[in-house]
Amino acid sequence: MALHLTIRGRVQGVGYRQWFRRRALELGASGWVRNREDGSVEALVWAGDEAAEQLLRDAMNGPLGAEVDAIDHKAVSFADPAREQVDGFEIRPTL
Repeated sequence: MALHLTIRGRVQGVGYRQWFRRRALELGASGWVRNREDGSVEALVWAGDEAAEQLLRDAMNGPLGAEVDAIDHKAVSFADPAREQVDGFEIRPTL
């Protein structure tokens, strides 16, 4: 399963990207995460169904200090041009 996530709330300046990467790797996921200039965090995740669902649930809490207001998420088709699967899990530059 591939998921595109946009996490909104107090999610920058609290270690959210590092926490998200660590949790994704613990669940065996690959992909990337980055800050957005609008204050949100964006991620693209490839994982088994159960791992993806668990990561989505965990992302609602995030690390200590984060306050997640909402997560917009959608499944991404393998034919989707936004699919840029990577090995491991990257923290990408802000966009």
